[in-house]
Amino acid sequence: MRPALIALVALSVASCGRLEQVGRAPDFTPVESSNEFYAMSAQPMPEEAGRRTAAQEASLWSGNRGSLLGDRRAATRGDILTVVIEIDDKAEISNSTDRSRSSSDTMGIPQMFGIPQRLDRHQPTGASMANAYETTSDSSYAGDGSVARKEKLTLRVAATVLDRLPNGVLRIQGNQEVRVNFEVRELVVTGFVRPEDVSRQNEITYDKIAGARISYGGRGQITDVQQPRIGQQVADILLPF
Repeated sequence: MRPALIALVALSVASCGRLEQVGRAPDFTPVESSNEFYAMSAQPMPEEAGRRTAAQEASLWSGNRGSLLGDRRAATRGDILTVVIEIDDKAEISNSTDRSRSSSDTMGIPQMFGIPQRLDRHQPTGASMANAYETTSDSSYAGDGSVARKEKLTLRVAATVLDRLPNGVLRIQGNQEVRVNFEVRELVVTGFVRPEDVSRQNEITYDKIAGARISYGGRGQITDVQQPRIGQQVADILLPF
């Protein structure tokens, strides 16, 4: 099968899924297939094999999460905490470069035992060996560049503890989808947090998340219109000019 035909078949298969969404709102991502659902539904192996007596379980001062003074912050797999995202960044960069160079070089032998004069007799009219060569060059360069960026994002999303690492750090992930008409807004937050950084309100700010990956986007009819067609994207990658 020729490469062109293979590429055409691949593009056709990729477009079939998009054609199924014509005339209807985009579907939500199934919650049951997410990592958060697995972390909350699967039972981890107990860290200790010891058993607690009924009197210890009924005590108000036991320190358990269900007791009166228990710590209800997220600490184990399947727990839920709130991630607060408040990004307000502004950056401005400006630079200017100016460079110029001028050079001139001349070499000649006007008098050397009368050799140039003898050679001039055999040269075309106006030619002379008095000046062997003469060069002049000029170059200049000027460049200006500037970058101005401003980003502001304020969000709150519930995240689930996927795993507790051996050093006590929690691996979290949060997904949120909101559908308005024919457009779905998606928010994804992943990263690693320390249990002691979680506040008493069971919240943590994004700047305390190590390896934070925050994605805010969407999919639907508006996003499709804003994106270039598949053929145009392939052409932009392959065409050298």
